Amino acid sequence: QVQLVESGGGLVEAGDSLRLSCAVSGRTFSSYDMGWFRQAPGNEREFVGTITWRGRTNYTDSVKGRFTISRDNAKNTAYLQMNYLKPEDTAVYYCAARRIGAPSFDFWGQGTQVTVSS
Repeated sequence: QVQLVESGGGLVEAGDSLRLSCAVSGRTFSSYDMGWFRQAPGNEREFVGTITWRGRTNYTDSVKGRFTISRDNAKNTAYLQMNYLKPEDTAVYYCAARRIGAPSFDFWGQGTQVTVSS
């Protein structure tokens, strides 16, 4: 069983930066694609971005140029660097893991709250 634990959330002001971490248990982290999602109150969970097992990244338009996803396979950890945060980025952020070739993300973390004040 793969377990994901997010950390790094908090309360910041608009324009600030935060880095979220997603620690993944198990010995096969390097064979998973990793994704970041978020859910604001009253909204559906939305896609933020992904990093494939090869290191290729993809982002939703609203965060392009501000957010960066990376991974450290030696530490079994994925990261979401968030710069120039806006109040509309306020949400619970979730990381997820997807086995290579799987159609969807199989494993999810518990989420970490990010609140951006104006």
